[in-house]
Amino acid sequence: MNTNHLKAIVAIKRVIDYNVKVRVKADLSDVDLSNTKMSMNPFCEIAVEEAVRLKEAGIVDDILVVSIGPKNCQEQIRSALALGADRGLQVECDVSASPLDVARILQKIQQEEGADIFLLGKQSIDTDNNQTGQMLAALLDCPQATCASRIQIEQNKAIVTREVDGGLLTVEMPLPVVITTDLRLNEPRFAALPKIMQAKRKPLAVKTLADLDIKLTTDIELISVSSPAHRQAGIMLNSVDELISTLRSDAQVQIPKHGEEA
Repeated sequence: MNTNHLKAIVAIKRVIDYNVKVRVKADLSDVDLSNTKMSMNPFCEIAVEEAVRLKEAGIVDDILVVSIGPKNCQEQIRSALALGADRGLQVECDVSASPLDVARILQKIQQEEGADIFLLGKQSIDTDNNQTGQMLAALLDCPQATCASRIQIEQNKAIVTREVDGGLLTVEMPLPVVITTDLRLNEPRFAALPKIMQAKRKPLAVKTLADLDIKLTTDIELISVSSPAHRQAGIMLNSVDELISTLRSDAQVQIPKHGEEA
């Protein structure tokens, strides 16, 4: 195992808690966030947990957690610090940044920090873009491993098992590396009360977009937001014959009769 002490950066995002039913504004302009519980994106929690496990294994000795957003995202940074991260950084941004803009901001931070491992959740549950990690790796011109379900760091190399359509794919690449985390990588821990109290004393820096010499350049415009259509109630059928008859009459499914060719 690698005996060198490495630095890790974990990017996290503040999103509506996954247990909360999302409400859409009456004018369909956006999601209604008033009096809504916010939490760390679940995939980001997995990324934080993996960084902490690497630290506990003696592989990583410094974990910086970064979040881009208004001041209230410091709540999620403090949560990550309570889970075991060492430092926090909020990049002030009062608008929703596109995946490319987020990647550009993270690129600047990586250029300043020089981390060996950059961990991100594979996607956020609010926009589901699954783009930032890949864009960041391209901007940094470094290897990437997405949808990671297992991570090993050995001899300054990352050995990552990825979940793909056909099963599992294991890849090996030199550090520094960008890795995006999938659900089966680990199960995040809960922060104990003493850790929550200790997190309040850990350093949390704040930078502006101007500090990083970044101007948002997104060409994406939010047109409208709507709730998904309500699912229709099902019906109970008493036999296979009744099912076939219903499929033919109501769903207009072309089911050949016995002896006919499909």
